[in-house]
Amino acid sequence: MSATSTAYLARPGRPAVVARTLGELTGPTRGIVELPVRLMWSSERAFDLADPDDLLWMYENVLRETSRVEDLRELIDGGTLRRVWPLLNLPRGVRLAWESRHRGLRTA
Repeated sequence: MSATSTAYLARPGRPAVVARTLGELTGPTRGIVELPVRLMWSSERAFDLADPDDLLWMYENVLRETSRVEDLRELIDGGTLRRVWPLLNLPRGVRLAWESRHRGLRTA
């Protein structure tokens, strides 16, 4: 497992999962992405990455709901994450977990 082990929670009973490096996050940067049911329970799980609102909503869901670092690697792009970080509406535990591991996100 290549995730940082922290005491931060994404929600009660679910630890926040954080990638060791932003460079390992090589998810798509364009097109339509459909999230697996384990990350998005709604029947509307497809996100158009060209739509800024869709992009933010997808990233928020993945960062909040994942329990596997593989999801982060496959669905999140490190450069995009850095760019949209200040705009993401995340639980406090998720934000703290990521910013404690990736200090550059604090000033993004």
